[in-house]
Amino acid sequence: MILEPMPQSCAICAIHQDPSRLQAFEIGRGTLWLLRHHPDPAPLPGWFLLDSCRHLGGPADFTAQEALAWGPAVQWASALVRELTGCDRVYAIAFGEGAPHLHLHLIPRFGSDPATAAWSVADHYRAVAAGERAAAPPGQVAELVERARAALRQGVLDGPAHS
Repeated sequence: MILEPMPQSCAICAIHQDPSRLQAFEIGRGTLWLLRHHPDPAPLPGWFLLDSCRHLGGPADFTAQEALAWGPAVQWASALVRELTGCDRVYAIAFGEGAPHLHLHLIPRFGSDPATAAWSVADHYRAVAAGERAAAPPGQVAELVERARAALRQGVLDGPAHS
């Protein structure tokens, strides 16, 4: 089932249309995918989200073009997180419970930081959201967004066949 755009009821569609959020956190947008930094309060510097531009629930709803472009987009965005943050690896998590619109969390994992280890990163996320832990410094997030935008000018968000 392919879902139609639902800007009135979908939090992700609303983010995609909010000029202030786009200016602050959007890294780039292709015809299929939008890459952005997690908005404030960001749990970690470099916590990116790869969203489908079209309102859809997940990979089961991909068109053939989206299915072909998904792997290269995830690979490129994950490599970008690793390059910009110097993390050891990048977690890719998508639940779709908070908003029924595909948004893949790309989370930097640092071997030296137990807060970013496996399921601990979810506890860290909740603690930041509750104000129990400090969020990523907004200046550091803004600097990463600018560096990511510069890198995107040289990269391919929708995959080589769809840029």
